[in-house]
Formats: sequence, C-alpha cells, structure tokens
Amino acid sequence: MTVLQSFLLFSLLTADPLTPGDHTRTLKVGDLERSYLVHVPPKYDHNNPTPVVLIYHGGGSNAEGMVRFSGMNNKSDEAGFIAVYPSGTGRFTRVLTFNGGNCCGYAMQQNVDDVEFTRKLLDDLATVINVDQKRVFATGMSNGGIIAYRMASELSDRIAAIAPVGGPMGTETCNPNRPVPVIHFHGTDDENAPFKGGKGKGVSGTDFYSVEHSIQAWVKANDCDGEPVVTKQQPRVNDGTTIIRKTYGGGKDGSEVVLIEIVGGGHTWPGGPSKVRFLGKTTMNISANDAMWEFFQNHPMK
Repeated sequence: MTVLQSFLLFSLLTADPLTPGDHTRTLKVGDLERSYLVHVPPKYDHNNPTPVVLIYHGGGSNAEGMVRFSGMNNKSDEAGFIAVYPSGTGRFTRVLTFNGGNCCGYAMQQNVDDVEFTRKLLDDLATVINVDQKRVFATGMSNGGIIAYRMASELSDRIAAIAPVGGPMGTETCNPNRPVPVIHFHGTDDENAPFKGGKGKGVSGTDFYSVEHSIQAWVKANDCDGEPVVTKQQPRVNDGTTIIRKTYGGGKDGSEVVLIEIVGGGHTWPGGPSKVRFLGKTTMNISANDAMWEFFQNHPMK
C-alpha cells in the first residue's frame, strides 16, 4: 500500500461518509476556495470501492448548470458510480472557466492550477467516499472537455480514462505517465469549437486545435494503431445527424482512442436533455452518457 493509499484509508475511516443524495464540498487550493458537487446514487454502499466520474462544465457555466446540461445524475443512479461536478473559477459565481492550456477566460488568464485542484478534490472526496482508485474517470463539455484532456496528460496517475465532449486538447502535446484511453465526441457542425480547429463564434476568442490534432496526439501517446476501424452506425431517429465511430486500437496496456464523429451535430451533449438551439443540433442517435460509461467500464487503470 502506498503512502497516499494509507492516508486515504485513514481519512475514510475517521470522517463521516457521504450518504445517497446531493452534497457540496469546499476546499482550499493555494489562496482560492474551490468547490464541487457530489451526487451519490441510491445503491451506493460505503463498504465497497465505487467508481467516480468527474464531469467538468463548459466555459461560462458552472457545476449546477452541468448537472442539468448533461443528465449524468440519472446515469449515476442507473450505473452506480459517484458523479462529481467540479466548479471552475471566475469573477462571477455563475460564469466560470477552467484553465485547459489555450482556453479559457479567467482561469487561463489568471493561470489557475486546475490540475492541483483536481488532485486535492480527489484526496478530499476519498475522505468521505469509498473511491475505487483504479476507476476514476473524467468527462466534460467544451472547456470541460479541454480540461479533461489536460487531466489525462498531467494527472494520469489518478485518471483512468477520459471522454471529452465538444472540447479538443488545449495544448500542443500530451505527456501522460501511462496510457490513458480516450473516447471523444464532437459534432462536425460545431461552430463554437470547430471540428477542424480555428476560432469559434463563442466569446472566448480561443484559436482551437482541431479534433484530428487531439486524436492523433493520443494515438501516438498510447501507441495505438495508426489506422482506425471505421463504422457508420445505423440512425435510430431521423434528426439530421449520423454517427461515425473511428477506433484506434492496439494501444499499450489495452488502451484505445475512439472518435465519435457526429455528422451534422453542433456544440451539444449527444443524447442529452438540454437542447439549446443556438448551439446546433443535439443528436439522439447516440447517448454520450451510455457510450462513455460502457467505455469507462472497459478501461480501468491497469
């Protein structure tokens, strides 16, 4: 048992565990007071190590907004994982961002250390939840997807796999200490974080890296096959979108990189409850929540 594992076990035994329901946690990171929401599903058993999914909100939003936008609490209740919603930083409590590298806003401008925040968040969470340390995953929308990529690169000792949605890498390269499986969801008609990269129509002013840049960086980092297996899924509904799945397999330790290309999709959460019209089409031909959870189940940390 490592020193960290011993500390977390001691903390878990001496703190009051969280019960099923919704909770808010706060902690200090440097000079900043940070917070996060925790959703504990009804079937949670404190005696059993339980998977955790970190769900980062988009730029200009907040943790509460991400609960509604993603619908991940329902998936948590169904599947039994702990849903955790970190809050970014900003001048206004409802307009927050994460520092993903080249994005976004206040967090980037102030050089906020969101990697350290996430590390301390996981340490704090483990004092009140019996966390399965091999099954801590990260997802997020837009700026939240960008920070998920950064966590995979700089916190690969804690993050087993990631599932960015509508958010490419915010750095030129990635440098994980171990292979980190990736499943990335992105609409080809995304005008806020363009599929081919460049500046979007949002207010961040970010010159985004392309989706292809992100995928190829992680194909290389995980030592996956250079050519993907491409499958086009049969549409479930006629909503103007189609799904192309590109799987780069054969990576180290069973890792893979998967791109879910949503042809006709916008800057939206696939299958999500939130359908904000100005963000483009929300596909109902795939559920990001279902697909990422299936992916996560197949990729615990080795």
